[in-house]
Amino acid sequence: MGKLRPLLALTAVVPVMAVVALAAACGQAPGAATVPPRTPPQPASPSSATLPPAPPLPTPLPSVPTATTPPPAVFLPAPDAPVPTTAAGIAHALAVATLALRASIDAWEAAGGIGEWPPPRRVVLQALYQQRLYRALGREPALASRVIARLPGGVAAEARTNVAAGTKLFSLVHATRRAIEFRTRPPLPAAVLLRYYREAERRFHVSWEVLAAVNYIESKFGRVVSPSSAGAQGPMQFIPSTWAAYGMGGDVHDPHDAILGAANYLHASGAPGDYRSALYSYNHAEAYVDAVLLYARHMVNDPRAFFEYYNWQVFVLRPGRDVRLTGPGLG
Repeated sequence: MGKLRPLLALTAVVPVMAVVALAAACGQAPGAATVPPRTPPQPASPSSATLPPAPPLPTPLPSVPTATTPPPAVFLPAPDAPVPTTAAGIAHALAVATLALRASIDAWEAAGGIGEWPPPRRVVLQALYQQRLYRALGREPALASRVIARLPGGVAAEARTNVAAGTKLFSLVHATRRAIEFRTRPPLPAAVLLRYYREAERRFHVSWEVLAAVNYIESKFGRVVSPSSAGAQGPMQFIPSTWAAYGMGGDVHDPHDAILGAANYLHASGAPGDYRSALYSYNHAEAYVDAVLLYARHMVNDPRAFFEYYNWQVFVLRPGRDVRLTGPGLG
């Protein structure tokens, strides 16, 4: 990957955010480090899923459970449901949305539906509302601190991670006044992507959670299909020259081939022994590296996190407002 080149004008996502993909151009760029030689497939390694410690989170805040009302049996917020503006209101809404979403994800998995598209409507609506809350917090650190202090312990821990990662990614993007057309499409079913990540982990020793985090940040799991301003392409955002070296003859736009190509590149760049260096080679921005590791570590600690992130939508940042490009209620 080369130096960070945000995808046209997309705002970063982050499990907190909605946008897609910072679209770091994976490939050689002026001033970029020399691309390491291509590495052939390797046998599986017991250490393939070992991650380094995630970057430090903000100083832990009190997370004493409050009198938050439990989520209703069916929590179905409208796509444009109002987002509270006070710390107490956001904390209540975030706790309700997160607890409801966890239950919905468990039911979705138990029913065997993760290999199908689309996901259940309640999962989509709950995830969208949760994401909108996190996007609001990612740009307001002081407000986020007050909100996290009011959350129950389990929700507070997740919120600290998502807010930290979202703040990192927001630091790398900017609003645009130009009307830019972004092309999007539905992602592959969650179970299909999981199978590709795990295949790549077996071949190249790169944690599947790291690959999923990269896929999320780069293209929101393949939802964004527009090339970056630097010419990076595909769901893992490769510059053509780098794809020629690491794509193993595959199609850069094919999710399976792109995920394996990214694992090949990261392995050749130092993963799993040094994920930070490998990810910095992929995208020359420390904030990007931190965000990937934060998301990946959260998915290691709670496998439901992958399904939360998978259901977050694509947003672009305009002056003073977010514009959502995918998801329910857009006509």
